[in-house]
Amino acid sequence: MNLAFSFSRALAVLIKEFRHIRRDPVTLRLVIALPLMQLILFGYAINGDPKHLPTAVVAADASEYTRSLIQGMKTSGYFEVTKTFSREAEGDRLLAEGRIKFLVVIPPDFSQKLVRGERPVVLVAADATDPSATSNAIGSLNRIAQQTLGRDLVGASASAGNFVAPPIELRVQARYNPDGITQFNTVPGLLAVVLSLSCTLLTSFSVTRERERGTLENLLTTPVRPLELMFGKVMPYVAVGYVQALFCLAMAKVLFDVPFEGSFLLLMALVGLFILASLAVGFTFSTIATTQMQAMQMSQFFFLPGLLLSGFMFPFEGMPKFAQWVGSIFPTTHFLRIVRGIMLKGNDFFDVLPHLWPLAAFTFVAVMIALRRYRQTLD
Repeated sequence: MNLAFSFSRALAVLIKEFRHIRRDPVTLRLVIALPLMQLILFGYAINGDPKHLPTAVVAADASEYTRSLIQGMKTSGYFEVTKTFSREAEGDRLLAEGRIKFLVVIPPDFSQKLVRGERPVVLVAADATDPSATSNAIGSLNRIAQQTLGRDLVGASASAGNFVAPPIELRVQARYNPDGITQFNTVPGLLAVVLSLSCTLLTSFSVTRERERGTLENLLTTPVRPLELMFGKVMPYVAVGYVQALFCLAMAKVLFDVPFEGSFLLLMALVGLFILASLAVGFTFSTIATTQMQAMQMSQFFFLPGLLLSGFMFPFEGMPKFAQWVGSIFPTTHFLRIVRGIMLKGNDFFDVLPHLWPLAAFTFVAVMIALRRYRQTLD
């Protein structure tokens, strides 16, 4: 046996591999696109200090001090006042639905107590399901109050002119997760992550596996229609997805004592919808890819931005608007809010409806594309 290294033989193998890469443009594009997408996401979209958080105000006092406080909150960059209400209950509803992050309640005697130096109480209710999204904004409130109101309270209206303590008493209510326990936020989100990754991967191999094994031709000769065959291939994985979901929920309760405030049946129904969406995406990739490796790469290319832009790892509100628009396309974003809303807030059907219809629309479109692609594959 000749063990001497031959440069010519090694060069022949090298040329062969380059030709193989050139003949596989799909894999080459994905290899280039994946790191590029990561650079763009981490460079532009990810931000650990969220600004412009949606805020609603209930102002029973329409004085200049109230306007000054609200303007100071806007100027800080942390708060974006999108709604004003006359009743606190309306703001509570938006907070429960996740449409606002803060609810600021200013009492009717705010200006009178402020001028007398009695430090009026201002209630700030925060959606603390994701503590990292609101902690910096909450920490800035006292500074905002001292800077804005201290500047307005001059002359006889100011008790001392310089305030050692803030001129108002802020009472912050961290709702739904008052202790700021990180696991209460991440563990329910893991349900969305696990189902998205596993279900997309499982069905992404379904058609490519048949093609690689040479059994696709046998399927073409059977009288089974495309919809029937797709149904038969997908439904076993729906059962697998439900098993995973039940296991994740059980571990969330046993290991981390995550509360479950809402309807279990409602969550299970929406879990099925999300599973179907993920399976349809994977099935579509399976009809496009020619090998299982390509199918896995496509699944990763779909899963990664869905994970990073969903609000699971980084606060959704901290991303720029264009990243939020892109993130809203992915079903993981909406399912993540549904799971956290039902488990931590006790949301009912109408509370999750703003996130239910985008998830249902994505599922319908994904199923239609998968079915159309599968018909083309058979043809």
